[in-house]
Amino acid sequence: MYERKLRAWLEAGLVDEPTAARIRAWEAQHSRPLALWAVIGIAALAIGLGVVLVVAANWDDIPGQVRLAVHLALIALAAGYLWRSGDDLAQRQPWGLEAVLFVLGMLGMTFLAHVGQVYQTASPLWQPLALWLVLFGPVLLLRGQSWLAALLLFMVSVYAAWDYAEPLGGAIWGRRVGPGPLAVTVVTALPLLYAPFAAWWRTRSARTAFWLRLEQLGFAYGVGATSLIVIGSGGDSFDNDSNHWLSFGMLALRAAFAVAAGAAIAAARPGKSGQATGGILALCAALLVISHPLSGNSVLAALLFMALWAGIAGASLHAGWRGVFQTAVALIAMRLIVLSFELDDNLLTSGAGLIFSGLLILGIAWGAMRIARTFAPPKETA
Repeated sequence: MYERKLRAWLEAGLVDEPTAARIRAWEAQHSRPLALWAVIGIAALAIGLGVVLVVAANWDDIPGQVRLAVHLALIALAAGYLWRSGDDLAQRQPWGLEAVLFVLGMLGMTFLAHVGQVYQTASPLWQPLALWLVLFGPVLLLRGQSWLAALLLFMVSVYAAWDYAEPLGGAIWGRRVGPGPLAVTVVTALPLLYAPFAAWWRTRSARTAFWLRLEQLGFAYGVGATSLIVIGSGGDSFDNDSNHWLSFGMLALRAAFAVAAGAAIAAARPGKSGQATGGILALCAALLVISHPLSGNSVLAALLFMALWAGIAGASLHAGWRGVFQTAVALIAMRLIVLSFELDDNLLTSGAGLIFSGLLILGIAWGAMRIARTFAPPKETA
């Protein structure tokens, strides 16, 4: 692949022949035998699957305490290796350390499930997930190197929060069970706080890739939740009793979380990127509050959604997030197409609406390309 690029660069006059020769020599010296590593990987996978199948075939014949002891020994082995060689591995092979962390985390998660199977315990899923976060979350925070550890930590947190919220609205003998709307609102808003926490550590840690990914995940959670609430506001009024957890007070509390997170990020990272992130979360807070009195109207909900992503597009230009800007424009275009179907109820008017929407989207795309070339850099800078 690099040879084709080199030829193109030579023809374009970007590099000369001696430079191309040095690049070829460097690539040859640092090339990796991908085919050999693929064969080794397939062999390791075959061995691992064989071990799993042998254990599965004799699972019921192995005493539960023996299985738990072996499982715990594997956790101890991974933790011991991490403690003994973690620093050296972080310097030489950060992805190797990331893989060890992921294996340790998954061993811990499956161990909790294993305990439940052996002792036939019955508890909501969020409880073992919360215990896992207490036991293994600090290890990922202290050692995580990139997106793999960040994604594992974040997804477990989100799943635990929403599994905790799931019983809301259930009824036994005519009474409501599970957490109340206030508890659900607070718990499901907590994953957003990963964003300011990670933003603060990004400038104070050498593991900037890990904290960047964790901040991005928390930020995406806040924006995604706001988008879903705004979309939902078009289908039913939030004054309905079945939507009491989306009452004005609960939405205002979510908005307060978003404002606090945005202000903390802007303070932790006072540059353009921090300002854009804080501004977007402030916009999310405003739309959460506005969505309550405007709920029940599909057109207003569509306008709120497009206003949210238009604001994100503007903030992306300020921060130089070219990819986010393009995503925002694409989502606005798709919402316009959906809106054209919502407004028209027969083939003739739907066809005319689609034609109008298509022309409008082409105009938006053309304008977005001109704006991106003028104001947004060719790559993400922050």
